Amino acid sequence: MINLSQHLSSDAAAFGATSLTKIAREMQGSLILGIGAEVRALAASGVPVCNLTVGDFDPKQFPIPQELRDATVAAMDGFQTNYPPSEGILELRKAVCAWYERELGLTFSPDWVVVASGARPVMYATYRLFLEPGDTLLFAVPSWNNGYYGQLTDANAIALVTRAEDDFFPTVELLAPHIRTARLFTLNSPLNPTGTVIPPERLAALARAIVAENARRAPLGEKPLLWMWDQVYWRLTFGAASHAHPAALVPEVTPYVITIDAISKAFAATGLRVGWAVLPPILAERMKAFIGHVGAWAPKPEQVGTAALLDNDAAMARFGESFRAALAERLGILDAGLTRLGVQHLVPQGAIYLSVCFDALLGRPGLDGVPMTTNEDIRRFLLHRAGVAVVPFQAFDLAGESGWFRMSVGAVSPAQLHAALDRLATALG
Repeated sequence: MINLSQHLSSDAAAFGATSLTKIAREMQGSLILGIGAEVRALAASGVPVCNLTVGDFDPKQFPIPQELRDATVAAMDGFQTNYPPSEGILELRKAVCAWYERELGLTFSPDWVVVASGARPVMYATYRLFLEPGDTLLFAVPSWNNGYYGQLTDANAIALVTRAEDDFFPTVELLAPHIRTARLFTLNSPLNPTGTVIPPERLAALARAIVAENARRAPLGEKPLLWMWDQVYWRLTFGAASHAHPAALVPEVTPYVITIDAISKAFAATGLRVGWAVLPPILAERMKAFIGHVGAWAPKPEQVGTAALLDNDAAMARFGESFRAALAERLGILDAGLTRLGVQHLVPQGAIYLSVCFDALLGRPGLDGVPMTTNEDIRRFLLHRAGVAVVPFQAFDLAGESGWFRMSVGAVSPAQLHAALDRLATALG
């Protein structure tokens, strides 16, 4: 028996670490995951905590559609456990095409679809395939993971700082100063972390701007500006908010759009790891090769189960109605409670999130009696005084101590939310 630890002195470990690349040395872990560890430790000590940090679902409160479960299990029982094609099984790619045609009015063929183990691999593939080191990446903040992916690809990442009065979405005017040098623009709606939905007219304006910019570039032989459109929450909209796809509004933008989607949020199936990209076939071929080389394909049984679900409109409608109602109930509890407390926030429009601003706490005594001056001070005060765990917008690349935070309702019950609001009222008072 060889004890490897005996052969790993601090000097030897430090010497080994000198082999790290520049990107590896600079790479940071997820701030959200770090906060989650603190929350779990506090809850384990017996302190009541309402965990509003996780962008996930409690399976006991939000089980996946029974039809998805049954078809996945049947595929395993049928021994469909070998490697799938690197671009995804044909049945699933056809199902995605048919679903988008029925729901979004978009018609395309299966060779536009590349399936992966969730949305992350095709998102990362988009960065790796379409950004050279030093190329300009444009993304609005707050938004999820763009800063990390920009660093991993050594891009010239430019964060477009949005405003609460615009529901934290970019405008054409915000895009304009950077559009001529950009290679990739990314946008997500419904938006993580804010729970807002971009209005169709503003989405169309952005699409027209990209079409115009590429019309300028084409005769000059310049590389086009591509657009990664992340719509993983598109089935989750509330009230008057409605989802639209940029190509449905401005068809001329089609050659430049890479659509990212998954079953994770639409069907509470975060652990099943099935996602896909939809992009022109000449680009899809390259993404297929990338996914194949890194082995990031979705498990075959889950692909079979997803294809069966997407072909079953009745099952999706049944699940979607109850799922959205349960999420709307939880978001409504937060909305009403924060309104009663006089806390600034945005009315939820989509996804599983609510944006809340606790800037009124800045300057007030914190946990140690010293005036709070940062979002981190506020976060720790809310966690330890009210048992309310939230994520500051710094985790989504929005710099500054603005007082804005994300609340996520996928892993909490209505009773937990009511109790959390009572504790919050006491802490704020």
